[in-house]
Amino acid sequence: MMMRHLADDERPREKALERGIGALSDAELLAILLRVGVRGKNVIDVSRDILGCYGNDLGRLAKASPRELSQLVPGIGPAKAITVIAALELGQRCRGALGRVKPKMTGSGAIYEYVRDKVELLDHEEFWAVMLNKSLGVESLERISSGGMDATVVDIRLLVKRALDARAVAVALVHNHPSGQLRPSMQDDALTRRIKQACELLDIRLIDHLIISPAGYFSYNDEAKL
Repeated sequence: MMMRHLADDERPREKALERGIGALSDAELLAILLRVGVRGKNVIDVSRDILGCYGNDLGRLAKASPRELSQLVPGIGPAKAITVIAALELGQRCRGALGRVKPKMTGSGAIYEYVRDKVELLDHEEFWAVMLNKSLGVESLERISSGGMDATVVDIRLLVKRALDARAVAVALVHNHPSGQLRPSMQDDALTRRIKQACELLDIRLIDHLIISPAGYFSYNDEAKL
C-alpha cells in the first residue's frame, strides 16, 4: 500500500505541507522515506514496526547497519534499509554542523586568514565573497568569478543574489592580484563602490574588500577607502 492509498488524515506528505515537517511523528517521517508498505501492512505500520524493533529509540536505530535492519524487519530490503540509515546519518551530520561555532570576521586580519589559502598563490584572478550574519559569523564563502592574470569580471547581480540566498546581513569581498601589487586599481575602486551601492539598497553591509597576494593584503576598510 502506497501513501496515496492512505486516508487523508494518514498521509504524512500532505500533513507536512499543511502543518510543517515538525508536526510529523517519527513513524510518519520514516513513511516518507519508505514510500510503500508491504503485503498486509501499510507504510505507516511498517514504519512503526521498524521503530518498535529498536524500542522507539531513534538513537538506537541510527546505530544499526543496513544489513541488520533489512534482516530484522520483514519486507525491508537492503535498498530501503540504506535509505533509512542514510537519512539518520545525514541528520546527525546536520546537527553537528549546526552546533559548530561559525568563525567571525571581526577585522581584516580574520578575513585574510580565512580566505588566503583560496587565492594567495593563484596565477589568475578570482573574486570571492564572505557572507556574514548579524554577529559577523560566516554563513558561506562564495567564489563569484574567475578570470585571467590581471582581471576578472564580477557580475554584481550574481553576488547580491548569493548574499540573499545566504540570508547575509553583511559581506566581505576578497580578490587576488597575481602580480603581487597590493594597491587597488581604479577599476577595483569603481567596482567596490558599485557593489557597496547595490548592497545598501538591500540593507546589506559591506564591511571590507581585501586584495591578497603572496606579499600580504590590502584592506579597503583599514585604509578608510570604503
